[in-house]
Amino acid sequence: MSAMAKPVFAEDGSLLDGGIDLNMEQGMAEHLKDVILLTAIVQVLSTISSYFWYLWLLAPARALYLLWVNFLGPWFSAESPSAPEEVNEKKQRRQERRQMKRF
Repeated sequence: MSAMAKPVFAEDGSLLDGGIDLNMEQGMAEHLKDVILLTAIVQVLSTISSYFWYLWLLAPARALYLLWVNFLGPWFSAESPSAPEEVNEKKQRRQERRQMKRF
């Protein structure tokens, strides 16, 4: 995680990448911390019973949940763009007459 927070400088000394703020909420660092915490909890609890390894299924479940909430759900539930309204024949004739008068 410390490699994510290190800034990257160019040869002339200018800043190329400032690194990631590890305390930022809703970022990659937060998800990485969650995985590390889950790993520690699973390892400690697995000393009691080997069935606690099934808690590791929470990681892909959360990833699928975040994928659905942030990308797939809004994409599937988005309304389709409405078709352009068809112009009535009378309106179209009026517009053509107005254009002909201008020329």
